Amino acid sequence: MEKSLKQDEIDALFEAAHARASEASGTEQRARITPYNFASAGQISNDQMRAISLLNDLFARNLTHNLAAWLRTRFQVNLVSAEQIPFQEFLLRIPEINYVASVRLEPLDALSVLQLDLALAPPIIDLLLGGEGQDGPLRELTDIEESILASVVEVVCREMTAAWQPVGLSFNFERRQMQTQVARTMSVNEKTLCLSFEIRMPHSSGLLNLAFPAVVANTILRRLTSDWGRRRRHAPETRERMEAAARRIRFGGTLQSQRSRLPASALEGLQPGSVVRLNLPAGAEAQWRVGGHSVWNAQPVRQGERRAARMEGPGPEGDVS
Repeated sequence: MEKSLKQDEIDALFEAAHARASEASGTEQRARITPYNFASAGQISNDQMRAISLLNDLFARNLTHNLAAWLRTRFQVNLVSAEQIPFQEFLLRIPEINYVASVRLEPLDALSVLQLDLALAPPIIDLLLGGEGQDGPLRELTDIEESILASVVEVVCREMTAAWQPVGLSFNFERRQMQTQVARTMSVNEKTLCLSFEIRMPHSSGLLNLAFPAVVANTILRRLTSDWGRRRRHAPETRERMEAAARRIRFGGTLQSQRSRLPASALEGLQPGSVVRLNLPAGAEAQWRVGGHSVWNAQPVRQGERRAARMEGPGPEGDVS
């Protein structure tokens, strides 16, 4: 038996359904609203931290190769961590016997702090003085040793400048700082970008720590998110002009035959007009080389009164795609 609803019952059902839909919508909107924490302002995101880590991985590799060549020993630098911490926390990590230096960053005219474990100083100084890089006791440096270690810090700053070239910062070693002076380089509550590198040598290991003030971190983030890492696309007219100019570039190339060994007696009596037998098949291909790289396999031919090369196919180092 079918049940018929009156008009007031139908209206009541629609009103109840509308009320439930409004309540569900309000609940969803309330769930999306979260209170803002002003303490998180300027916090580096995970993507930005990965970009910063890529820069410093490049710095670690360059410093590894250059200092290893300079010191003539095995020298390995690895990025350990990149984090944002208050400057006070960075100060607490500095050991009692330490080497701390101020580094000026241009063009921001800001100071950053570099801290090197003194356990690394004796083997580095020993190597630079002609020794074998033996470890030594942990102690304060003499004036001569401090001057020698300052040259190493200058190399670190130079490699940091090269690695951070995409963000336009230059690192300039200023001077060594006593621990009481370090606390005055920036506010103890300032949020700093702290980078830690592990340095390993045959007879010693230690940490290289760098702390950058907030103004430097903000500049890095602004440039990383704007210019650096973004592929610039030129207008079609500009690309056409660049391609037309590139086609007019002249470069050197040589047509070189395959290698052939000759006895010294074959060269001993050479005279103008002599014929040297190369022990190569008559149809052996030569190689057209550009910048020392074999680009195409080719055959020597003559075009009018000039020598020429007929391209047969890509060479072992060629890329014609």
